[in-house]
Amino acid sequence: MRGNAMNASPAHSTLLSPSPVFPLIALPSSLIALMDWKLEVVVVPVSDVDRAKQFYSEQVGFNVDVDHQPNDQFRVVQLTPPGSGCSVTIGKGLIDSAPGSLKGLQLVVSDVEAARAQLAERGVDVTPVRYMEDGVWKDGHGGPWNSFVFFKDPDGNSWAVQEKPDPAA
Repeated sequence: MRGNAMNASPAHSTLLSPSPVFPLIALPSSLIALMDWKLEVVVVPVSDVDRAKQFYSEQVGFNVDVDHQPNDQFRVVQLTPPGSGCSVTIGKGLIDSAPGSLKGLQLVVSDVEAARAQLAERGVDVTPVRYMEDGVWKDGHGGPWNSFVFFKDPDGNSWAVQEKPDPAA
């Protein structure tokens, strides 16, 4: 690229923020648009790693992918919801956020009633199926993309489970 990145035309490039690893650079917008940006991991702040691991694996049904503790100051447990391309990570020495401070994590399922039953059978305190109408939550099944259940992990991190309509319907 010729010239100074600071003088790059906004119509043809995107200026990226500087970091210790990458200097201030400008990339052509065409490169940014073609790149996949996939969410792979969300770090969930917890106070008790073993309790959270048990909750997410045995009660919610996530698969344990990794449980690694190289020393007393660091532990990483990665769990993945069945069928998901994104995992959650819990552990020690991962994040400064307060346990229970993560709100609004959302999963999608093909059958919210079955998901609710599975969570309840495994001892998760889960709400009834709810939908939003005129800005008010009501119990029952709503229309497409409007049926949810909600639960919290032992620290209070909150989750929504939303029914994704069948595209064939």
